[in-house]
Amino acid sequence: MNIIKINHTLIALVCLAISAASLAAEQAYPPAHVTSPSQYSVLQDNEHVLVLKMVLQPGESDVMHRHRNETVYFQNGGCLDITQANGETIQANVPDGHVMWHEAWTHQVTNCGSNKVIAI
Repeated sequence: MNIIKINHTLIALVCLAISAASLAAEQAYPPAHVTSPSQYSVLQDNEHVLVLKMVLQPGESDVMHRHRNETVYFQNGGCLDITQANGETIQANVPDGHVMWHEAWTHQVTNCGSNKVIAI
């Protein structure tokens, strides 16, 4: 019986720690338009949706930021280095007109190509 109580307490503490870590990460990394207003403009913001426009010049980077679940349309694609909060970097060659969906995440984007990248 005591083991069951200890296990329930341990599970509750682990859940609390995960929730606290998630909240801390969310507070540590604001949304893109807050961290990088030079690269992101708000097209629509209401209780249902946040629509941003990102413009990255060649060699330009934004600041580490977070997104809710997102759908992205690349009006002008290009070469992007995407560094995640854990330090892992992905290089993507995104074609013009590409559409992607991604779960909520935290990252920083660098335009590693020679063309301006525009995404909505």
